[in-house]
Amino acid sequence: MLEKQFNPNFVYNGIVHFYMDKKNYSKKKANEIAQAIVQREIQRRVCKNELCKHFSYDHIRNNEICLIVDCKCREFTK
Repeated sequence: MLEKQFNPNFVYNGIVHFYMDKKNYSKKKANEIAQAIVQREIQRRVCKNELCKHFSYDHIRNNEICLIVDCKCREFTK
């Protein structure tokens, strides 16, 4: 089973609108929060194996094997 590809723009826009509309934050503050959250989510989805560094959606979820042909990664390292 493959993981759905991460869309940072969709997440970023949703976070900004949430903080501006629901929490009444300024646009600048909402952008800062959204940037921090998106950066954290991107890092969370990158394989920590030094030989790999591909995203989690490039790995088969059940076996955690990397789908990139020339990659020697055998499991997604968190």
